[in-house]
Order: sequence, then C-alpha cells, then structure tokens
Amino acid sequence: MHKLSVLIPAFNNISLMPDLLDDVAWADEIVVVDSFSTDGTVEYARERGAKVIQHEYINSASQKNWAIPQCAHEWVLIVDTDERLPPELQDEIRALLKNGIPDDVDAYRVARKTIFIGEWLRVMRLYPDYQTRLFRRDKARYEDKEVHADIRVPGRVETLNVPLIHNSTPTLSKQINLLDRYSRYQADELAKRGVRFRWYNVTLRPLAVFAYLYLFQGGWSAGMRGLFIAFHTMAYVFFTHAKLWEKEWQAKQTSAR
Repeated sequence: MHKLSVLIPAFNNISLMPDLLDDVAWADEIVVVDSFSTDGTVEYARERGAKVIQHEYINSASQKNWAIPQCAHEWVLIVDTDERLPPELQDEIRALLKNGIPDDVDAYRVARKTIFIGEWLRVMRLYPDYQTRLFRRDKARYEDKEVHADIRVPGRVETLNVPLIHNSTPTLSKQINLLDRYSRYQADELAKRGVRFRWYNVTLRPLAVFAYLYLFQGGWSAGMRGLFIAFHTMAYVFFTHAKLWEKEWQAKQTSAR
C-alpha cells in the first residue's frame, strides 16, 4: 500500500480551508505551503493537523517545486484551496494507493469541472481541462515559468475517472483583479524568453481569441458567463502584450539615461 502526501499551496485562504481539509483528512500527510498568510490560515491548518511550511512566493511553479521534496511520502497530490475532491474521487485515489500502482506509472491526471458564479462551464476549453496532480514525489517537477507552467513527468501518465471540482473566482471583481496579476506574470515570462512586442498581438490576436472562444468554442451558449470569460481572455491577451510593450519602453528609457 502506498502512502500519500497532500500538498496545498495557500495564501490568506482561511475561508476555503475547512472544506478542503475535510476532503483530504484521510491522507497520510497534509502539507500546506504558505506564502506568509495574515488571516489565520497558518494557525487553522496547524490546528487541523497539517504540516505548515512557509516560503516567499515568486511564482506558482517555483513554490510547488520548493515544497514537493519536503513531502514525506512517495506519492503527492496537489490541490489548490479553491478545489474540492468529491467522495467518488477520494475513493478512487484511495483504491489506487491500496491496490498498488504499476511501476511504470509516474503520475495521474484528472479532469477538472470549473464552477463559475454557481454554474459548471463545459465550453470554451474549460472541460475536461486535464491537470496532472497525483504523482511520484521524485519524478515530477513544474516548468520554470512565471505562469501557466506544466508539470513534467518522465514516465507514463494515466487518467483518473472522477473529475476534480474547481470553484473558480466567485465574483467578477476578483476575476478582474486576477487579470492584472496574471497578465503581468505572462509579460515577464515573454520578456524572459526574448519575445518582442508586435502590434498584431494587441489588435488582431485579442479579437481572434474572442471570436474563437465565443463563437467556435461555445461561449455564446453559456450566457453572460460565457461572454465574460471570452471577453476576459481577450483582455488577458491584450494586457499581456501591452505590458510587454511597456517593459520595452521602460528599458529604452533606462538605457537612454
């Protein structure tokens, strides 16, 4: 029988912790990697028996890569604070750990059901939205990227049958705040890779993204939620490249001094 460490990245998520910790209470170890919360997240997690480790947040990938080796057990399950494991998924994972996992399997991916303002969105590539979350501790690491980093696994990756529940941003205001933060991360990533600003990325490309998601990926069928997500994604593309333009302008001003 394999033992499991559940790894939870957290920052000021006290309101989300009770339900999540209930979902993973059966795990052999719960590790919360915290970015110096000030709302009681750390104290609550410790009261519930979790091991809390704190680390300055640079980006999601580096935070997880720092925390993974500090998990005690061979298998690690990463769960974000806004995600939930339905009982059927808990049972499926426990059965795998109990009955044995083939030696050539290094990870399992899971579909993710995104609940946005109270409704499950199945369109615009939001489902199945596979995520590799259950893996051998010594076999998986995230890419060195500022945002949207994929996890790299050398061996075979299988698929779990039951989806994970993702309770996405509960309000439009919070989603808009995320737009600013993630477009900044992505602009930093593009600059690091040597990508240059191009006008079509703030004109044609955002419009193409909106049309693709709203018209061809079914956004229109999801009502106001679909319209918002398509428009939000269009804005993300625009602001990412606008911030790349800003970074290039700032670099020119600095070099001219």
